[in-house]
Amino acid sequence: MNTIGKNIHTLRKQNGFTQNELAGRLGVTYQAVSKWENGTTAPDISLLPGLAAVLGTSIDALLGYAAERKTSAWYEEQYKGAEYYWGVKPSFMCLEVLRLLPPDRPLRVLDVGCGEGKDAVFFAKNGYKVSAFDITQSGIDKAKRLAERHGVGIDFFSADILDYRLEREFDVIFCSGVLHYVPEELRKEVLENWKRHTAVNGVNALNVFVEKPFINNPPDEEPGHFPNWHSGELFGLYHDWRFERCEEVIFDCNSSGIPHKHCMDTLIAVKTAE
Repeated sequence: MNTIGKNIHTLRKQNGFTQNELAGRLGVTYQAVSKWENGTTAPDISLLPGLAAVLGTSIDALLGYAAERKTSAWYEEQYKGAEYYWGVKPSFMCLEVLRLLPPDRPLRVLDVGCGEGKDAVFFAKNGYKVSAFDITQSGIDKAKRLAERHGVGIDFFSADILDYRLEREFDVIFCSGVLHYVPEELRKEVLENWKRHTAVNGVNALNVFVEKPFINNPPDEEPGHFPNWHSGELFGLYHDWRFERCEEVIFDCNSSGIPHKHCMDTLIAVKTAE
């Protein structure tokens, strides 16, 4: 069952409708409603306004966007503190990109969901031409201050990964700790957009939390994430690229003061000439 299917099922039950009753209100068959709920198909876009109205919700909430706004508000508060919430040490993936594609020419990097800017600043300090976006304004403001402190210029801007699509080409697309906010029905679209706008011999460096039946949800779980990425799902979406790093790691975390575990898939892949 995908995100919109889960939401339709939950809201239908909350409103006391059978599948037949919901179908009758929308002028579709009950088989269509059943297929929406089990994820076989999704409602036609023309049906979304009526479906949202009947279920007493919004189109954004049906698609899972409402959860993304809650996430934004949560991080807006976290990033307002004086300290850097994620610290200022760059991700190990930054070092992998530097090794794999050193900036011997002006290489263009896009940092997706840059947060407070630690990875974007690392790339800029090492000679890359960097653009970076995040959904939180407090994160962007803090990232700009970090860049100023290090004397580097970065094109920071505010955008939402769920509806922002690339229109220009980059040599590196970097995304750490963000993809688990993308619902299932948007994943292929988002990543195909990134792949199309990556230069030949360019790199995508990505990671995502994945669900394991033997790992409990973290005690400090942020709102709005979609934990139903499964092992290898990210890798499968890049089956036509050359893999430089492809791994799944289970690691300990103490971010909430309560020891727990995460499972993460990491992919660093190169777009080869067709």
